[in-house]
Amino acid sequence: MIAYTRLFILITLLFSVPFAYAEQKIAFVNQAKLLQKAPQAESARNKLQKEFSKRDKSLVSLQKQIIKNEEKLKKDAAILSSAELNKLKRKIILLRRDLERDKLAFKEDVSIRQNEELVKLQKSVLKSIQAIAQKEKYDLIISEGVIYASKQIDITDKILAQLKKQYSGK
Repeated sequence: MIAYTRLFILITLLFSVPFAYAEQKIAFVNQAKLLQKAPQAESARNKLQKEFSKRDKSLVSLQKQIIKNEEKLKKDAAILSSAELNKLKRKIILLRRDLERDKLAFKEDVSIRQNEELVKLQKSVLKSIQAIAQKEKYDLIISEGVIYASKQIDITDKILAQLKKQYSGK
């Protein structure tokens, strides 16, 4: 009798599980695609490019100055006095030191600003995903770590369209 009861419960559970999940609305979002193709991402890249272009040009100019002094050293080493030669060598060493210091500071500043812009973009993407999830009554939206997602449940393009709409509204 206990065996029949267990069998009945098992059969009931096996047949009821698919019906319980049949009503669930599930979707997939490719966040990497959104972070790459959203107009906000392009805007952030342009903003950073504009923000750091002057410093980048300054670094290039400093590199050219070092190369110019090194060429002068090679070309004029035979005709320069010992004092002038030492002065030119010291100048090159100081310029190289300045260049390395400035490059490091530049890279750190760019990295910090990129992270700030990425956080803003991620927040915007998350808000769009949540808005569409609520609007279209999704029970679950999955993102990273998915091995396969069919086109039927992929709502990445919907989210991208909403991000474009939000961006054009600014």
